[in-house]
Amino acid sequence: MDEERRIAAADEVSADETVVFTAKSGFETTEGILTRRDDGSVIAFTNYCPHWRDVRLDTGSSALVRNGELVCQKHGATFEKQSGDCNFGPCEGAVLDTFEVTVDDGAVYLTDDEWDAAEPGLSEERDLSSGGRIDF
Repeated sequence: MDEERRIAAADEVSADETVVFTAKSGFETTEGILTRRDDGSVIAFTNYCPHWRDVRLDTGSSALVRNGELVCQKHGATFEKQSGDCNFGPCEGAVLDTFEVTVDDGAVYLTDDEWDAAEPGLSEERDLSSGGRIDF
């Protein structure tokens, strides 16, 4: 696999947390999050709430994962980790976009043809959102 597409070691991706990464294509960047499904496979979603795309689900220290769902800490929306479907909140019925990823030889790689490279971490130092307002 191409090292420019390596996101993280596969054992860094757990069912209870997320790993944030930045996908790049030329000068364009976007963020994604890795998490582990119930069947053990790794899935990658966009790192933005569909309700307000300037709100990150993972601000750099893992998104909130509760009862098998990703939680938007700004709006309280919940997303099924199996599919990215929003089943509660202001964006109910929306679906998180996904990236194609592959686990190979103990590492997770971005294999989505829309993107040329990936690197761990946020795309910018500053947080796009004003922070969480919901405590769990």
